[in-house]
This record gives sequence, structure tokens and C-alpha cells, in this order.
Amino acid sequence: MTGEPVRILLADDDPLFRATVRELVDATPGLTVVAEAGTGREAITLAASHRPDVVLMDVRMPDLDGIAATARITAAAGAPRLLVLTTFDLDDYVYRALRAGASGFVLKDITPPRLLDAVRTVAAGEALLAPSVTRRLIAASLHRAAPRRTLDGVTPRERDVLTLITRGLSNAEIEAALHVSRGTLKTHIGNLLTKLAARDRAQLVIAGYEAGLADV
Repeated sequence: MTGEPVRILLADDDPLFRATVRELVDATPGLTVVAEAGTGREAITLAASHRPDVVLMDVRMPDLDGIAATARITAAAGAPRLLVLTTFDLDDYVYRALRAGASGFVLKDITPPRLLDAVRTVAAGEALLAPSVTRRLIAASLHRAAPRRTLDGVTPRERDVLTLITRGLSNAEIEAALHVSRGTLKTHIGNLLTKLAARDRAQLVIAGYEAGLADV
């Protein structure tokens, strides 16, 4: 993201929350709010017209909930990255949001600096899945209901990489664990994205959980 600021669409039914986040974002160099939505359907319309880089989406939205709106927004050509807001007691939404195309999620009680970091992380094309508590929430949802999936066409080495991604390791940690270079790892991850029809790292985590790699 060189030169141009990261353009953000805020989608939340609480005007006070939106105003607070807008003030925070607009006071931060390199970030700007381009539109605000108060309903899920409004978020879809504004995402199409303003073409933001990142949508910050509340789960509980009137008219159309945040999960359904997320699926509609991320299915469009040239879709923005999408960061979902949730709370600890909504663990089922975590899995559903990622399946719908979200690149990650943050908790409503996140601190301002961490929220800004989350937006930058997602805007840069990464998935926001690092905190151990979020991995446990995803695992809990998947172990309850998700079907097992096969990893057709995935090589043994790519399976090793996917296993470590599923467990939440960073690229640097995977490079050290498997004794591979950064370039080689990027090739493996690119192959996994293609073979598993995954949009990003968040989708690879889901594929890994569904394949049972969190258990091995």
C-alpha cells in the first residue's frame, strides 16, 4: 500500500461506535474512512460503489446480518478484504464468518492500537488469526459441525506446510521448523491456495481444520 491511504468502510448499526472508529481512523496517517453503513444491505451497496480496501463488519446487523453481507461482498469481483467484529460468546460466528470470506476478526473490546494494526494487517493481504484464543474458537466450531475434507493433489511437503499454518505458526516459524527458504515457502503456500481454492491464509486454516490437521 504505497502512497495511497487504506480506504475503509465501517459497517455497524451503532452510530456512536462508528463515530468513535471514524475519529480514530481519520486521525491515523495512511488510513481513511470512505463510507459508513448501518445495515448489512447498505454495506453491500456501499462496498460496490466506494470500492474500499477493507470493510470492518459487525456480525449483528439489521436488515441483513454481517455474515450474509460478508458473503455477498467477498463474492464480488475485486472484493475488498473484510475484517469481522465479534465477541467471545459468539464462537459459532467466527467459523461462519471465515467460511463466508472474511480475512479475520477482532473482538469488540479490542484496544485502538490493535484495531489499527488489524486493519493494516488485513489490508496487506494477511489473515488475522494469530491470537491463541481465536484459534481455539475456530477449532471448537469446526470440531462440532464441519465435515472432513480430503487434500487431493496436495504433496506431502505442502501438507506439512498446511499443518503448521493450521496450528497458527507464522511464516518465519514455518521456515525454521521445515528448514526451507522464504521463497520456497511462498511457493508452497501459493500451490496450496490454488489446489484448495482458498482465497487467503484464513481459508487455508479452515481447510486444515476440516482435514483434521489440527489433530495430528
